[in-house]
Amino acid sequence: MPKQINILAIESSCDETSAAVVRDGKVLSNEIATQQVHERFGGVVPELASRAHMQNIVPVVDAALTDAGLDKKDISGVAFTQAPGLLGSLLVGACFAKAFAQALNVPLIAVHHMQAHVLAHFIDDSPEFPFLCLTVSGGHTQIVLCRSHLDMEVLGETIDDAAGEAFDKVAKMLGLPYPGGPLVDKYAAMGDPMKFKFPIAEMKGYSFSFSGIKTSVLYFLQANKKMNPDFIEHNLYDICASVQYTIIKTLMTKLKKAAKEHGIKQVGIAGGVSANSGLRKAINETGAELGWKVYIPKFEYCTDNAAMIGITGYYKYLKGNFADMSVSPTARATWQ
Repeated sequence: MPKQINILAIESSCDETSAAVVRDGKVLSNEIATQQVHERFGGVVPELASRAHMQNIVPVVDAALTDAGLDKKDISGVAFTQAPGLLGSLLVGACFAKAFAQALNVPLIAVHHMQAHVLAHFIDDSPEFPFLCLTVSGGHTQIVLCRSHLDMEVLGETIDDAAGEAFDKVAKMLGLPYPGGPLVDKYAAMGDPMKFKFPIAEMKGYSFSFSGIKTSVLYFLQANKKMNPDFIEHNLYDICASVQYTIIKTLMTKLKKAAKEHGIKQVGIAGGVSANSGLRKAINETGAELGWKVYIPKFEYCTDNAAMIGITGYYKYLKGNFADMSVSPTARATWQ
């Protein structure tokens, strides 16, 4: 094993092209190229995302190496997002990573995107095990029990829409531009969270469901707009606050249940929705109340980024958990 382990990481699961360099578990660089082309369509268009990745990946990797002060010959291994995500987007990152690793004759490391979100906590911190993590993003909502860096178990997850998807779809109903989730969070801070009541789905165990609140908001808006065409404009802040309150309460109820039943006091959140100020406030307040040690990644490590792929790749490198050149990206994958 080399004296210094330098992992080049590639993330291309959706609409951000990102490359990072991680040395011995420390992030040296983390470059992200965002894609503005999707805004006019109100959501990510897979074909356009794939094309943008092809345009961005070489300059993003070059910038990551330059910022890290390294030459490609210094790289010890190449990690990439193998699953889940948009297949065309994943293929761009996978093909680049394979070619790069093969050209340098260094190990190739396949990374599960959601496992990487959990391990983003270890970029700047070191939660003790066992550790409970609520991963919330546009495509996933899960409660994960972490026994070690590479030993994780999904205790529960959404059976339909993810929390981030619910935020974005409600935002679209309100006429907010894509991505609408951050705007709901912004407007919620200026509204009354108790003004309107929306249902919380009662699910067994640690499962979630967010399709009900989406439907409830749709019917609620339709009914009120019939009586007042300007209802949304006059009540936007209160609607956002009430929706956000409902989604966060749903998340926190299950998280508290899991922490109590497993006797765990080390608790964190990860994924794009962990950047939500309301959720951050809720977990900090709950942690203070229940004696949790709360962990929240920095904002730049909440949304999709290659640094989290790199930190995961580093721990897999230490265990010799490498992939061969026959590995293929997949849009959906069971937990690894």
